[in-house]
Amino acid sequence: MKGKGKFIAGAVIIVAAIAWLAFSGFNESKSYYKTVDELMAMKDPHNVRLKVAGDVVKGTIDRQGRHLSFKIQQKGIIVPVNYVGDETLPDTFVDGVQAVVEGTYDQAGVFQADKIQAKCASKYQAKQKAYETQNKT
Repeated sequence: MKGKGKFIAGAVIIVAAIAWLAFSGFNESKSYYKTVDELMAMKDPHNVRLKVAGDVVKGTIDRQGRHLSFKIQQKGIIVPVNYVGDETLPDTFVDGVQAVVEGTYDQAGVFQADKIQAKCASKYQAKQKAYETQNKT
C-alpha cells in the first residue's frame, strides 16, 4: 500500500508540473491583436504584450546592425517602433507595406518589438496569376 501511495503522489506532482508549465507558457505567448488606432484608444497599453498592425511610413526605415527603427501608421496616427532581434526580416518589409509587430508599448510612446511580420501585398497575387495564365501549355 505504501508503494502505491508514493506512485500516486509522484503522478500527481508530475501532472501538476506539466499543467503549470503549459499554463505559464500559454500566458507568456498570448498577445492581443490591435491596429494602430486601437492601440492609441486603449486606456493603459503599457506593459501589455500586443500585436499591432499598421502601414510602414515611407522613408522611416533605419537599419543599424541588429537594430531597426521605423514608424507604422493607420488613419493618420503614427507609432514609432524599435526592433532588436536576430530574425532575418522578410524581403517584403519595405516602405508602405502592412506590417504586424509584436512586443510592448513603452511609457515613452515607442513600441518595442521582438517580432516583425510583413504582409504580402495583393499585387504579388495578381502577378502570380498573370504568370500562371501566360505559362499555360
